[in-house]
Amino acid sequence: MTTQPVARKIPREYTLHGERFVDDYFYLREQDNPETIRYLEAENAYTENCLEDTAGFRERLYQEMLARIKQTDLGVPWRDGAWLYYTRTEAGRQYPIHCRKAIQPDAAEVVLLDLNVMAEGEAYMALGDFEPSHDGRLLAYSTDNTGFRQYRLQVKDLASNAILPGFQDRVTSVAWAADHRTIFFTIENDAKRSYRLYRQIAGNPSEQAELLYEETDDLFSVHVTPSCSRAYLFLLCTSLTTSEARYLRADDPEGEWRLIAPRRHREEYYPEHHGDHFYLRTNDKGLNFRLARAPVTHPDREHWEEVLPQRETVMLEDVECFRDYIVLCEREDGLPHFTIMDLSNGARHRIELPEPVYDAHPEINAEFDSRLFRFAYESLIKPRSIYDYDMQTRERTLLKQTEVLGGYNPADYRSERIHVTARDGARVPVSLVSRTDAGHENGAPMLLSGYGAYGIPFPIFFSSNRLSLLDRGMTFAIAHIRGGGEMGKPWHDAGRMARKMNTFTDFIDVAEHLIRERYTTPNRLAITGRSAGGLLMGAVVNLRPNLFRAVVAVVPFVDVINTMLDADLPLTAGEWEEWGNPQVEDEYRVMRRYCPYSNLAARDYPAMLVRTSLNDSQVMYWEPAKYVAKLRTLKTDSNPLLFQIDMHSGHGGSSGRYDALREVAFDYAFILSQLGLEE
Repeated sequence: MTTQPVARKIPREYTLHGERFVDDYFYLREQDNPETIRYLEAENAYTENCLEDTAGFRERLYQEMLARIKQTDLGVPWRDGAWLYYTRTEAGRQYPIHCRKAIQPDAAEVVLLDLNVMAEGEAYMALGDFEPSHDGRLLAYSTDNTGFRQYRLQVKDLASNAILPGFQDRVTSVAWAADHRTIFFTIENDAKRSYRLYRQIAGNPSEQAELLYEETDDLFSVHVTPSCSRAYLFLLCTSLTTSEARYLRADDPEGEWRLIAPRRHREEYYPEHHGDHFYLRTNDKGLNFRLARAPVTHPDREHWEEVLPQRETVMLEDVECFRDYIVLCEREDGLPHFTIMDLSNGARHRIELPEPVYDAHPEINAEFDSRLFRFAYESLIKPRSIYDYDMQTRERTLLKQTEVLGGYNPADYRSERIHVTARDGARVPVSLVSRTDAGHENGAPMLLSGYGAYGIPFPIFFSSNRLSLLDRGMTFAIAHIRGGGEMGKPWHDAGRMARKMNTFTDFIDVAEHLIRERYTTPNRLAITGRSAGGLLMGAVVNLRPNLFRAVVAVVPFVDVINTMLDADLPLTAGEWEEWGNPQVEDEYRVMRRYCPYSNLAARDYPAMLVRTSLNDSQVMYWEPAKYVAKLRTLKTDSNPLLFQIDMHSGHGGSSGRYDALREVAFDYAFILSQLGLEE
């Protein structure tokens, strides 16, 4: 097929705050309509036809990236009670295998879950929860076989290898009581809002699960989790700006869930447990959170005692408790840090992390009575590395670094962090990586990425796949724009709701700086983003279409106004605190300025590849489908506009690792061919 697909127009008119809208493609949300499926399949065929000349290049890229991966590999085991749990992979098999061994010499491997076997006959398979009971007899786990992130919870008897009766659907979290037989779990409703807490005895029929709590506020979701000490269970009720928590002794599964402190608008707190106290990470006295504690017998706000004050330049992101130490997970100047607090004397020290650009996060630390803190570290040039850090001696032990086959040498690459002054004076961090022998005096080809939403920092991760770009002379850059969490909670607030435009102008200001400083040129600059990062792509190409040569937008949130008008859609109501509610005129006026679908116009656009998935539960497939259909009728250029839809997966793309690698090769082939770098 060489003719562009044309979606039929069926006008749907409505008026909002005095403005008349005509949505010609609203009907594309009718997934059961054969016309919808025919249109999506026609787009896939058109894309494949247009990229036929790059098929060989895609295959070479795939094989090139595959050759760097150690396909048969073993993860780092983590201890829980009398067992060591780990995952491993085998060459040629799509999914990991979850195993364990007893903590004794020459113990035999026991396969707990082989996702390759579980995926037989399925186009998609993903593991959600994986929670062994602490005595090691039972395993609670959940799976999704469509990509819609709708998980079924089952319990496996690890002695008999039998699946017990009593599965539950739409499960969002699970935790064991201390009796090793009672499970607590939460489920979601049709709008994918986690709203109910249940209790069930493992192996009992599904209908015997007891409803314990229901959250009736559409802005709030619930999640059940154990404390690090495993002495308590917590039920977290959270919106995007407010939270409250209930607690239950883990050894009293029939007991009453008690409230720590009632919710207050725009105040958050998150509990942990140690000894006679709950430790509370809270933003009640500042956006970047402080650490307080309260007696478990009287945890209400009147008894909160400050342990660590809120700091203007340091975000307290999380807290992990051990018997003798507390680990403070912090973020300062855009970078994560770990501060160790000795509970015997209150002394604190930071773990030294060496590079100017990196990422680090805690790994599984299931043993409360331990002085070893396990964390992962990686950078744009250093592969993912797992360390055990002795909090007493301050010694660290490297347990594993991801192997990169083919002779990878980090010294051949350089990474740097620069800051760009945005139009209103804000300093926006930018991370870059390139080959050391790749100069940019005349403007190198570049791939610039960004996200900027939900207070989530853009991760600084190593990718052996990315070497296929860098080794062809490209620079990879990340714009850490407002709306993300790189600089703490104020950075998030400066890029959401009424100030959402900062996200998009930050990205444009970063691109203009990189061009002005001759890192790249408009004709050699490609950009990419997924989900809310796809919204970023749609917004900036409307604002400055001549600034970019090529765009890859994956599962993009591009129909903001229509989606946020429909409270029956998954996630909509809960996200009014991020984007706004278009029924409120002031909030509508803000999103009207940036909504990609609503601001498409007759103008030249860069080359664009848009990818999505039919079973996406976070950004419905019809958003990018409508966007592409409308853009085809408006764009005045001859640049390619390609749309690919995976008919069998969800928001994260293909579930199998080899299929996911082919998606990377597909994107890279498009980018490199648009920049003239096929060889």
